[in-house]
Amino acid sequence: MKAKRKRKKRGGIWWLLLLSLLVVWTLWANTALVVTRCTFVSQRVPAAFDGFVILQVSDLHDAELGEDNSEIADAAAQAQPDIIVITGDHIDSNRLNIARSLSLAARLAQIAPVYYVTGNHEAALSNDNYTELKNGLAAAGVAVLEDGAVYIERGNDAIRLIGLNDLGFYKGTVPVKQQKLLKNLTLLNDESCFSLVLSHRPELIDIYAQGKADLVLCGHAHGGQIRLPFIGGLYSPGQGMLPEYTSGLYRKGDTSIFVSRGIGNSKFPLRFNNRPELAVITLKRG
Repeated sequence: MKAKRKRKKRGGIWWLLLLSLLVVWTLWANTALVVTRCTFVSQRVPAAFDGFVILQVSDLHDAELGEDNSEIADAAAQAQPDIIVITGDHIDSNRLNIARSLSLAARLAQIAPVYYVTGNHEAALSNDNYTELKNGLAAAGVAVLEDGAVYIERGNDAIRLIGLNDLGFYKGTVPVKQQKLLKNLTLLNDESCFSLVLSHRPELIDIYAQGKADLVLCGHAHGGQIRLPFIGGLYSPGQGMLPEYTSGLYRKGDTSIFVSRGIGNSKFPLRFNNRPELAVITLKRG
């Protein structure tokens, strides 16, 4: 009987140790930045943009990795990007720290040209707070694309960079908002050249495909927050349980989207098996 109790006690200790290690690993992983690399291959990529490097920063949510976000800035510099894109939720409307997020944006702008689009958390800000954020980004040298587009030129070639506002900035029902987004994308797109679209929400892939975008960079899903082996993300805003688009490259017809897992957290404070991510996307002609 004593031997049985001892074995049971040892078993409890081992389970407690395993649980403790799991908790420590989870807490470490929530601030352990990882750089994910993806190569996007398409015949639509102009010859001069073969090897063009895009660094994507998404869903910062006012997080801080290293003093003044030095870990993010250092990793961004090491990636040697041609451009940097911020795909929404750079701030968190629940615990606003505009100064911190602007500081990172300014550091990124010293590395490469930076282009920014809004997310649902920017849409939730008051007019005054959003104006402060937008003006601060512009002062830092960041191009704020609010349903706008620019041509990026290299040699004799160019690509069309399009930035779409989050649905939260539109009025009306969800279908009305989606039609507005599609209309803006269609108006801004130039089908004669490769289109790189920045838009926060990956669940709108059907709209991006209708608008004939070549490559769309999104965030919002937070990697599904909790990632389970062989299953993937557990939950995403806009997609619900077991979401389809949470991490990496997906295709719909002639349109591809890349979904960043993002960096920070919002109302749910922890990630599991889902480290904060900087994404490096390299364009390849082929």
